[in-house]
Amino acid sequence: QVQLVESGGGLVQPGGSLRLSCAASGTIFDINAMGWYRQAPGKQRELVAIIRSGGSTDYGESVKGRFTISRDGGKKTVYLQMSDLKSEDTATYYCHSEAWARGSTSYMEYWGQGTQVTVSS
Repeated sequence: QVQLVESGGGLVQPGGSLRLSCAASGTIFDINAMGWYRQAPGKQRELVAIIRSGGSTDYGESVKGRFTISRDGGKKTVYLQMSDLKSEDTATYYCHSEAWARGSTSYMEYWGQGTQVTVSS
């Protein structure tokens, strides 16, 4: 099993910045990718950003140029630096991972509990 623990959410004014963190723990053999999704009330969950084991990244169209995903050297913690935040960025942000861990025979998907980001004046 893999546990994903998010931190860094909160209330920020439009145009402000915020950094989210997500740490993966457990007996992890390999992580194929880690990333962030978000879900606003009444909307579907959408991709925010993903970083793969080789270092390649992808971003949702609405956050390109404003958000940056990165990870630490051990590849078990990812960060999402969010800048120029807009009211439409308000959502619950979920950490996501594709990982191979003890107890599994293949890569599986894991989700964090979510952290709220509210952009409001």
